[in-house]
Amino acid sequence: MTPSLRTAHLEFIPYRAEDEDGFVSLLRNADVCGWMGQDLVPEPQIRALFRAILTDVYPRQLFDVWGLWLDGTYAGHAEVKRTGNVDGHELVTALAPEFWGRGLGTEVIHGLIRYAADELGLKEVYGMVGAENSPSLALCRRLGFRHLRDVVGDDGSVALLVAISTTGPA
Repeated sequence: MTPSLRTAHLEFIPYRAEDEDGFVSLLRNADVCGWMGQDLVPEPQIRALFRAILTDVYPRQLFDVWGLWLDGTYAGHAEVKRTGNVDGHELVTALAPEFWGRGLGTEVIHGLIRYAADELGLKEVYGMVGAENSPSLALCRRLGFRHLRDVVGDDGSVALLVAISTTGPA
């Protein structure tokens, strides 16, 4: 079962049915989707994805996924899940634009790394960052992620596969 987590400013809370509108709003934001390297999809599709988290992901313990909360306000999304790009686990996070530029991305990644090490026993975690996503790439450099390789999508887009040890400084 995905546990709740806490960092200095953020609460990582497993999604509840009442969180659906926040999740949908986040993933219907063109800027968020652009930085995540995903297409803007119709709202019904996002609602179906949210319901799948509650009815499939959590009950089957497929991976850990949280809503991020700052002072009681939905601020974003975070996951730790197996990735098909390497034999390991990927960190996924997205913050709503009104929370950008506050250092919260760093805090989310620190919290996910700590969880991956302490609760999942992982020695290393990965991320996929779009080559155009300079803010996230800068964050990865500051935290000590290393570039493993470029991954070219079917549409020609490029993402960087990055990795970081969970046992070293982050």
